[in-house]
Amino acid sequence: MTVTAINLADHVSDCHDYHGAMGRWEPNARGRLERAAMALFEERGFDQTTAAEIAARAGLTERTFFRHFADKREVLFVGAPQLQELFVAGVAGAPAGVTPIEAVAAGLRAAAAILEENRERASARQAVVAANPELQERELIKLATLGGAVGEALRERGVGEPSASLSAEAGIAAFKVGFGRWIEPTNTLGLGELIAESLDQLRLVTAGVGGSVVLAAEQAAG
Repeated sequence: MTVTAINLADHVSDCHDYHGAMGRWEPNARGRLERAAMALFEERGFDQTTAAEIAARAGLTERTFFRHFADKREVLFVGAPQLQELFVAGVAGAPAGVTPIEAVAAGLRAAAAILEENRERASARQAVVAANPELQERELIKLATLGGAVGEALRERGVGEPSASLSAEAGIAAFKVGFGRWIEPTNTLGLGELIAESLDQLRLVTAGVGGSVVLAAEQAAG
């Protein structure tokens, strides 16, 4: 399961574009291109779909497509900056005095609140990414970038190392696991709930590991 960077453009912007060939304004050209691309990726597969076909399905020109996206991969990753911004803002805005992982949890809640607006789209996007090794690699890079940004946000709160990096990576792991469960067809829980469960499980696991280490040390000393 990979995530990080779900397409948020439909939720955070309302783009307009001038279609010169038709001589009139085309409302929300980016959103139309995104929807057309997702439909074609599902029908034909990512590799078999071209930018020209996406534009045609959206009723726009190929030139319009490239005004909004560098290539067809960007349709799947265009929302990453907004996701990162939400996550980092949530960490930065967490109450003073909370633990690093609690600050990360605040960032996760902020991101989840937006992502939950379109579970069906998130699931469809994940299926496209999972079917293409190149896209999977790009997703991993995106997650690493997100983790780095969260770690920096923690350091700006005064969290030292290695706590900042460990907390950031733990948050990304909880996000990935929670997201994977969220898009399962039989799931009935919200993304925020599932991420919270992942964090709770992570705390139990780490507490268990710590307890085992202490017990082993005591036995060795005895």
